[in-house]
Amino acid sequence: MAIRLGDIAPDFDADTTTGPIRFHDWKRGSWAVLFSHPKDFTPVCTTELGRAAALKPEFDRRNTKLLGLSVDAVEEHERWQPEIADLTGHVLNFPVIGDHDRRIAVLYDMIHPEASDTSTVRSVFIVGPDNRVKVTLNYPLTTGRSFDEILRVLEALQLTADYAVATPVDWHPGDEVVIAPTVSDEDARKRFPRGFVAKKPWFRVTPQPDL
Repeated sequence: MAIRLGDIAPDFDADTTTGPIRFHDWKRGSWAVLFSHPKDFTPVCTTELGRAAALKPEFDRRNTKLLGLSVDAVEEHERWQPEIADLTGHVLNFPVIGDHDRRIAVLYDMIHPEASDTSTVRSVFIVGPDNRVKVTLNYPLTTGRSFDEILRVLEALQLTADYAVATPVDWHPGDEVVIAPTVSDEDARKRFPRGFVAKKPWFRVTPQPDL
């Protein structure tokens, strides 16, 4: 059954390139980005893992752990690592699950038979410190993900978790945000001391409150 937003992310034990983990214990108190790639020693996956490794300090800064997965064994991941570094210039610096029995891929509905009976699609799950799924994304085998976009979405999630705001279309960190309609003008003046602009009674914008 598909995992929906707000569901508790299923817990699991797994072997990874950095040793065995239990997912909820491993991420305890932090955010996590769990993402699958279809197969080792493939070009698109190589570029994705290199980009994720390059951005890891940015995820670290946001209390977020990266965790990759494919249906290849850990030993295959380890053989692949030097080639990822050679081709992308970035050493793999986060764990990658070896899911050769497809146990976790099936648990998270990462295998879509219409696309492939044996490989995972490019799934992304952003999981909060409460272990609830905040975002799910699925890309086809032929289309590489944007980890810049994953990072942007994470920043929006963390901002809206702490403040009564929402992020408008094409929002990037530093842009104005929208005040939740459930917040009264009186309460908004207290919560957002930098002020707000009411473009309509139900449409109020304010500078990003954590800057």
